[in-house]
Amino acid sequence: MTNVSEIFGTMVFGDAEMKARLPEDIYLSIKKTIRDGRSLKLDVANVVANAMKEWAIEKGATHFTHWFQPMTGVTAEKHDSFISPCEEGKVLMEFSGKELVRGESDASSFPSGGLRATFEARGYTAWDPTSYAFVKDQVLYVPTAFCSWGGEALDEKTPLMRSMEALNKQALRVLHLFGNEDVTSIHTTVGPEQEYFLIDADMYSQRKDLMYTGRTLFGAKPSKGQELDDHYYGSIKPKVQAFMQELDEELWKLGVLAKTEHNEAAPAQHELAPIFSTANIATDHNQLTMEMMQKIARRHGMVCLLHEKPFEGVNGSGKHNNWALSTNTGVNLLEPGETPHENAQFLLFFCAVLKAVDEYQDLLRISAASAGNDHRLGGHEAPPNIISVFIGDELASILKSIEEETAYTAQEKTQMRIGVHVLPKFPKDTTDRNRTSPFAFTGNKFEFRMLGASASVAPPNVMLNTAVAEVLSEFADILEKSEDFQETLHQLIKTTITNHKRIIFNGNGYDTEWIKEAESRGLLNLPTTPDAYARFADAKNLALFTKHKVFNEQEITSRYRIGLGNYCKINLIEASTMVEMAKRELIPAICKYSKFLAESLYYKTQVSKHKSQKTYEKELMERLSLLCTDAFEKANEMEKAVQSIRAEKDVTWRASRVRDELCPAMEGLRAVIDEAETVTDRAFWPVPTYGDLLYGIC
Repeated sequence: MTNVSEIFGTMVFGDAEMKARLPEDIYLSIKKTIRDGRSLKLDVANVVANAMKEWAIEKGATHFTHWFQPMTGVTAEKHDSFISPCEEGKVLMEFSGKELVRGESDASSFPSGGLRATFEARGYTAWDPTSYAFVKDQVLYVPTAFCSWGGEALDEKTPLMRSMEALNKQALRVLHLFGNEDVTSIHTTVGPEQEYFLIDADMYSQRKDLMYTGRTLFGAKPSKGQELDDHYYGSIKPKVQAFMQELDEELWKLGVLAKTEHNEAAPAQHELAPIFSTANIATDHNQLTMEMMQKIARRHGMVCLLHEKPFEGVNGSGKHNNWALSTNTGVNLLEPGETPHENAQFLLFFCAVLKAVDEYQDLLRISAASAGNDHRLGGHEAPPNIISVFIGDELASILKSIEEETAYTAQEKTQMRIGVHVLPKFPKDTTDRNRTSPFAFTGNKFEFRMLGASASVAPPNVMLNTAVAEVLSEFADILEKSEDFQETLHQLIKTTITNHKRIIFNGNGYDTEWIKEAESRGLLNLPTTPDAYARFADAKNLALFTKHKVFNEQEITSRYRIGLGNYCKINLIEASTMVEMAKRELIPAICKYSKFLAESLYYKTQVSKHKSQKTYEKELMERLSLLCTDAFEKANEMEKAVQSIRAEKDVTWRASRVRDELCPAMEGLRAVIDEAETVTDRAFWPVPTYGDLLYGIC
């Protein structure tokens, strides 16, 4: 049996290891660097690097790597051994402070959106000392940021850390006005819930769409989907349980706070949720989690699918980004307390988030925009494309009473009455949960539910941190100039509620009436990735990012190009895969079945004395013939469209053509092939079906 307390963090060069292995003055210096965000002196870095190397070698490491997160959606690493030659053909194992704090990589080989050309290749990785180094697969991993020779951010982590600094600065201004002088830092904490699918590895290898794109581009609906709701929280299958157990153990060794695991709503779908960590550490840990999921699944004869919509007609996979604000003194600034209506500090920070979400709806939508997520949002428990905030009845009543300046009567927490005396009594929550809300307050945190399963959690937290930092900056400017703090505070909260209550919606986000109501409120409806990215470089967004030094104008432009470029590339790959599968696998299979039917019909007409004009074989052959012709024509048209779109040089125009021409064409080809699958003998169908994939794990 695994002793979790003994294995947890054993592969991490964390605080306990540093304290045990470093001289006290060096340990205190590195702790100060982590706490205050100051640079590390080289002599200190040399001592830390040597201790880190000795520890890593004890763990079996022979190499080290600067581990970073370029804008590819996955992590990057280059391994260098510790060896250094010495006399008599021997080697020493060395790792210097310079190698620890800085590395160099080819910046032109990663997505840069025009920031780096091929002849401008130099890029740097810089150690993030707040995220502990770890050993994995005999390699010492040093978490780092990644930037160009000119200092532009080429990764997901650098903007995240910039946004954390911006939020810390502005939140401190506000907190100190409340007399909290003991608070010296504020950090965002994040707990990303990770959804995923597990399917049989042999079946996966038989489907080019899964191998090339991570999702099924064809597939008729099986007889049973998730209609019975029997998979959600259901008994975990032994093979999946074994996978989850190994995953937990490997993550615990790496210091990842894996906490909750269960079956999700769709067949073959599951979820892992961690305990909250500081935002940049949570980002690192989520990347590790996704990597380990895919690696460990293979050991168990399965493949882990992280695509947002691997199967049509059942739930897609999201990554719920639970976000909160905490002080270095251990206070959660989004904790309402027993009497939230009397907690002015909570109400001010709560209103700051409401205002930030309302004014920067577009940025939050952009942070969740991707080709994969376009297939997921808007149904099967995924939130709609319209940003709104669910706050529950109690807080809604409190805000209404503040706005109208009426007395608020606190709701008493009633006891749950279940009707069985032996069951324990417990207080009923004053608010329900809303799974259709993209941005919900869930007691002491906000849950941003839009993010797709395969995405980094960095972008949504960059957007959220920066937007809230801006609002807190505005609040601090007003309050610092006030001669009557309490009165100004009251009016500020009241005005914010009045001006931004349109973003609050506690109803059903799937209701078509909500779309009309949202439009009347002036809320944005950005249904696709190109629609969302079109607003990235709006003047207000440029002003926001440049003011708080999170992005400069060039970095925003680069991310615009990369985001739309990825959208185009992914859809073009999917369209090409569809053409290949249709022409080389699926249409030929339908033709083979048609031939079988023709031979059967011929046999019948030869031996039967009563030749009918209407037979099963004849009707089915005619239907399949029409479907084959239609599919072949659609595949040819799509192939031409792919070639034409690839020739487009302007990324904005290319993205609009993908959205308006290619995506509908892909849906059209899929519909024809899927219909043909439903009437083609299973023995002739060349790829595993939805039924095989979703129910193939025993």
